[in-house]
Amino acid sequence: MDIDVARITPEDAGEVLTIQRAAFVSEALIYGTADMPPLTQTLDEVRAELAEAKGWVARVGPRLVGAIRVRETADLLLIGRIAIAPDLQGEGIGRTLLEAAERDSRAPEAELFTGSLSEANLRLYESCGYRVTETVDQGDGTSQVFMRKTLRQATPMRDPDD
Repeated sequence: MDIDVARITPEDAGEVLTIQRAAFVSEALIYGTADMPPLTQTLDEVRAELAEAKGWVARVGPRLVGAIRVRETADLLLIGRIAIAPDLQGEGIGRTLLEAAERDSRAPEAELFTGSLSEANLRLYESCGYRVTETVDQGDGTSQVFMRKTLRQATPMRDPDD
């Protein structure tokens, strides 16, 4: 499959929201609720977010089949809202989007999170080099699982006296 990756833009908002909702329906079934931000977010909210956030989309031909959003600080690439068309999950699109985001970043580390019942997500992130750094109990028998990956060694500050 030929996957084209490009920067996400506010013009992608409608397609991104469609993919996001389709992708997160399986998460809603796993967790027994559709009351989660990727499913309740509106088109206007996605447009506003895409005007501020960086990210990537994946297309197969003209079809948008995946999206990832990121925010970056000097120390950390924060990865969120990875969404892949349900009929193409498991085909390497998520991995391709993660790699694009990581390559573009200058941060020494990347962080993302998923739910403890999201076994496919956990397997993907672990296979991409992410390691669990924190688990936050949600009080309902599930946890948020935070994972990090070293992207590059931090550059030490030069001593001005050298």
